[in-house]
Amino acid sequence: MVEGQDVRIELRYAQQGPQQLAELAAELVRLNVKVIVSAGDHGPRVAQTATTTLPIVAMSDDVLGAGIVSSLSHPGGMTTGITILSPELNAKRLDVLKELIPGLSRVAALWDVSAAPSQVTATENAARLLNVKLQILEVRRREDLAAAFDAALSAKADALNVFSSPFLASLYQEIIALAAEHRVPAIYQWKEHAEAGGLVSYGPSLVGMWRQCATIAVKILRGAKPAEMPVEQPTKFELVVNAKTAKSLGLTIPPALFIRADEVIE
Repeated sequence: MVEGQDVRIELRYAQQGPQQLAELAAELVRLNVKVIVSAGDHGPRVAQTATTTLPIVAMSDDVLGAGIVSSLSHPGGMTTGITILSPELNAKRLDVLKELIPGLSRVAALWDVSAAPSQVTATENAARLLNVKLQILEVRRREDLAAAFDAALSAKADALNVFSSPFLASLYQEIIALAAEHRVPAIYQWKEHAEAGGLVSYGPSLVGMWRQCATIAVKILRGAKPAEMPVEQPTKFELVVNAKTAKSLGLTIPPALFIRADEVIE
C-alpha cells in the first residue's frame, strides 16, 4: 500500500504526556479510522477503552503482562500486534552492565509507572541472581527525572537501566544529558539512544518494529481478523556500544563485549 494513494495515515502525538492519550484515541474513533496502531502498554489499553469495534495493533512492551490480550496465539477480540519482550530484555541488560562495569553492585532503574509492572518483577529477579541491588525510580512526569537522578546518586548507584516505554523514550535527550552530567553509565532499549550519546543499548530494531506493525495493519486492512492473528515477537536484537561515551566515563569495553556488539560507535 502507498500512503496518499491506497491509505491515509492520521498521526497523533501525546505531546502533553500520557494523560493526553484518551483525548487522542477518542479523536481517532470519531474519524472512523480503519485501524489504530499504538505503542507501549498504556496506549493500547487507552485505545481499547475508546473503542470495542475498531481493530487495534499494539506494539507493546509486555502485551500479556499489561492485559492487552489474554493469549499470544489466540488474541481474541479486536487487538493483536507485537510484544517487544521488554521484561526479559531489561533483565538481559543487567547482564550487559555487569560485564561492562567492573564491580557493579547497585543499579537504579527508571520506570514509567503506566507500563506493566512485569518489567520491574523480571529485573528484580535477575538482580537477585546477579547479586545486584536494584533501585526502582518511578517516573510519572518529565519533571520527575531530576529527582530520580538525585535519588540514584544518593543511593550510590553504579549504573542506570532505562526501562522501556514510549514516554521514557520521548525523554531520551534529557536522560542522556543527565547521565552525562552526573557521569552515570546508562543502558537503553533502542539503538537510536546509543547513537545519540547513550553508553549502550540492547533491544530489537525500532525501525523493524514499526515496519512489522505496519505489515500487521496492512493485513487487517486487507481483511484479516485481529482475533485470529497471533501476536508477533522480535526475532533479532541489537547490542550497540558508544565507545566515545565509554571513554568519557573512564570505562574500557571488554573484548568479549566488543566482539559481540552489532555496532560500536567511535
